[in-house]
Amino acid sequence: MAQTNMPLARLLPLLGELAQQSLGLWDMPPNARAKLINVSENATYLISADEGYQAILRIHREQYHTRRAIECELAWIAALKNANAVVTPDSYTGKNGEVIQTGQIEGFKNPRYMVLFEFIEGTQPDEEGNLEDPFEELGEIAARTHEHSKEWLRPNSFERLVWNLETVFGDHANWGDWRDAPYVTPEVTEVLDRVEARVRGRLEAFGTGKDRYGLIHADMRLANLLICPEGIRLIDFDDCGFGWFLYDFATGISFMEDDPRVPELKKAWLRGYEKVRKLSDTEKAEIDTFVMLRRMALLAWIGSHLEAPEPQALAPDFARVTAELGEAYLESLLPV
Repeated sequence: MAQTNMPLARLLPLLGELAQQSLGLWDMPPNARAKLINVSENATYLISADEGYQAILRIHREQYHTRRAIECELAWIAALKNANAVVTPDSYTGKNGEVIQTGQIEGFKNPRYMVLFEFIEGTQPDEEGNLEDPFEELGEIAARTHEHSKEWLRPNSFERLVWNLETVFGDHANWGDWRDAPYVTPEVTEVLDRVEARVRGRLEAFGTGKDRYGLIHADMRLANLLICPEGIRLIDFDDCGFGWFLYDFATGISFMEDDPRVPELKKAWLRGYEKVRKLSDTEKAEIDTFVMLRRMALLAWIGSHLEAPEPQALAPDFARVTAELGEAYLESLLPV
């Protein structure tokens, strides 16, 4: 699990300085400037210039991915596009012939990896608007990535994150222990301990066969979708790795698992998904298990990323609502 001990108020100015001074590593207009648009695992910048030039710069979080892992992410993005499976943003080669650039400034102990991506014109889905059509298309996109994942001959020494029971719940979980998140009271812990045990048992029985488990995007939430005239575009493969295919639905409803529209969004996603690949009744029966797996992973994420604005805003109610969702999940599994 990667963390930084530097307060965000100190970190962001340094990242901004690094972003601006690193633009010369690529061939772009001399008056290009960097504007922060998101900070989570990584810091993301919109690069623009007076001539209409636009690109997206991603400065990687320290120690979250190795250089090889980033290379593997970019390889899958390119392979998906080349196979016409999913339209994904291109990445730009730097002046030194490398796609992954490295930069360091005074104030950072270690250098940071950076990648410059193509800017895609589009808008994120409106969470308050009609989401059924976007979720149906998202289901189809997810299925195409999964079909590609099953057949793609991966490069040697392929390295990506793993999203399984041990990397969500284990001693060395990717995002830490959900019990360390804020507002996890003894009452919340009692519920979620039972939820974890049930999720573990069901997914151990579900198994990791090739038809259910493989290389996935692992973060297909609304923030990583762009609606363009040609359809939905999937961006930000930073968390892609090995996990259950149905985990991708759970990531699609991240942070809105308690929204009353979720049952209809699940139906829409399944309609889209099954245009490409059929799911068994057994698989469909475990979708809610994957929702709980993801929700508890996000609870851990909040606890280990409290330096960022989004986790801070989510923290006050997240543990309580997670326990409420967990109670409902457990009740839904009881015999009638």
